[in-house]
Amino acid sequence: MTNKPLNDTIHRVTERVIANSRDSRAAYLDLMEREGERQVNRGSLSCSNLAHAFAGAEEDQAAIMAARGPNLGVVTAYNDMLSAHQPYYRYPERMKIWAREVGATVQVAGGTPAMCDGVTQGEAGMELSLFSRDTIALSTTIALSHAMYDGVALLGICDKIVPGLLMGALRFGHLPAIFVPSGPMGTGISNKEKQRVRQLYAEGKASREELLTSEMGSYHSPGTCTFYGTANSNQMMMEMMGLHVPGAAFVQPGAKLRQELSRAATHRLAAIGKAGEDFRPLSRVVDEKAIINAAIGLLATGGSTNHAIHIPAMARAAGIRFDWTDLAELSSAVPLVARVYPNGSGDVNHFHEAGGMGYVIGTLLDEGLAHADIVTVWEGGFEAYSREPGMDGDTLTWREPGPSGDSEMLRPASAPFQADGGMRLVQGNLGRACFKSSAVERERWTVEAPCRIFEDQPSVNEAFRKGELDKDVVVVVRFQGPRANGMPELHKLTPALGVLQDRGYKVALVTDGRMSGASGKVPAAIHCTPEALGGGPLAKLRDGDIVRVCAVTGELSTGSDLDSREPAPAPDPDIGMGRELFAMFRAGADGAEQGASAMLAMAGL
Repeated sequence: MTNKPLNDTIHRVTERVIANSRDSRAAYLDLMEREGERQVNRGSLSCSNLAHAFAGAEEDQAAIMAARGPNLGVVTAYNDMLSAHQPYYRYPERMKIWAREVGATVQVAGGTPAMCDGVTQGEAGMELSLFSRDTIALSTTIALSHAMYDGVALLGICDKIVPGLLMGALRFGHLPAIFVPSGPMGTGISNKEKQRVRQLYAEGKASREELLTSEMGSYHSPGTCTFYGTANSNQMMMEMMGLHVPGAAFVQPGAKLRQELSRAATHRLAAIGKAGEDFRPLSRVVDEKAIINAAIGLLATGGSTNHAIHIPAMARAAGIRFDWTDLAELSSAVPLVARVYPNGSGDVNHFHEAGGMGYVIGTLLDEGLAHADIVTVWEGGFEAYSREPGMDGDTLTWREPGPSGDSEMLRPASAPFQADGGMRLVQGNLGRACFKSSAVERERWTVEAPCRIFEDQPSVNEAFRKGELDKDVVVVVRFQGPRANGMPELHKLTPALGVLQDRGYKVALVTDGRMSGASGKVPAAIHCTPEALGGGPLAKLRDGDIVRVCAVTGELSTGSDLDSREPAPAPDPDIGMGRELFAMFRAGADGAEQGASAMLAMAGL
């Protein structure tokens, strides 16, 4: 493969990130060096410690006791309420068998919580969602604190779970680590039909029974939801960072290929430990260029806006500084090469069948739009990820994906859907926010209209039902930031706002809350920072103020004199559903642009 030189903008952003991270990255790598030396082998543990550690290992007990080979820890986010994680039930026992094939052993180091944002959307539990990421990171560090492992297999897929697992594992970055996905469920009803029924229900033209039947036709079996939201964006990023077996992201559960990819992950993890000849610790795999590649993949595929929060947080856990200015500048240079629902009509299964991640990575490398020289968990460097996996009888193989199998789904970077990545920074006297332009028709990139102020989702939907929003309007939903109420997703606003837009009104959303990768169509300035709690600009807006949201000029502003106003009082935090136990996370959280993490902030990272 002959690749063009690295794009100048990507080179410039990378050099800036490296410069901004110099001290913090050096401190992180020094810590990992010390930790690697301190935890050099299990022989330093006392006999009592060791006996506790392998008392339950049954047939692997003798091998672990004698240190015959690497002992691999599994951190799993398995539960069988969450469809994406239901397939993980059998993974540990299979991985034990596969590890023995190469003289290694496997122990489940620990489990982490794994909530489903789809279940908690619009409900009280959603206020725990973002902080579940810190909880998962903390759970991961507890699992790995036993100093028994020579490598880490990370079993997780969905929204906060992959970022949390990675953030925790990075504090044990002296060990190699591989993510092992389980794949998406099969395609159900068309996304267009699902969206149609949702909007009919929002207008009162479809019954709850019809809505539930439609939803069950979409979410119907084990595996990841098939729209290109945060969960599937996670899988894309793990490929872009070289943390998967190449091509593992979107192979469905139950397939022979899925099993062989997981088997290869187990074998590979055993081979890249410190005792082998190809040591690849996580701290060296996740560097500045890998973080840049993750952001590039997000932009090139129109991935979830949630990662504008997660990428800075994951980067910080590795001593790397990355912000929305970096993301927006990368977006100006990275073309949109994929249109996956909600940005297009086909789902992730269609994306995979059209060429998937192998095609995306190949075309980015061809055009000098990604770092080819990152260290990955696999042999052959990042270029190995430009091929797609398959089976030759019982043998796992890789091949070139060839041209796009569907030009409405995937296009080459030399002839993309649009010239930029569609994740824009909008800023002004209302703060800084993200605008996902790749999901919005270009004629809707600018909205200037009187605003209507709300402080929760139900109030918006009630005003919609009463017809109070049947006009050009900028809907402002404030006091939804990390310190106010945990920054819940506001996905339940999408059907109502979509209906207003379809009625011919100019509509936009401005919020310090989150919107997921499942959201689209309506122009939105989201994750607005500084948040309203504490006196951020949104707290000073009043009903009727003219607000301008423009992805063309990057503007988020009002002509009203905010300086002359006192901020509106914040509502009292709700309690119940365990939300009161997360008060320390809310109190300690930093801004959305920094990753909205109390854990990282309090740790001085």
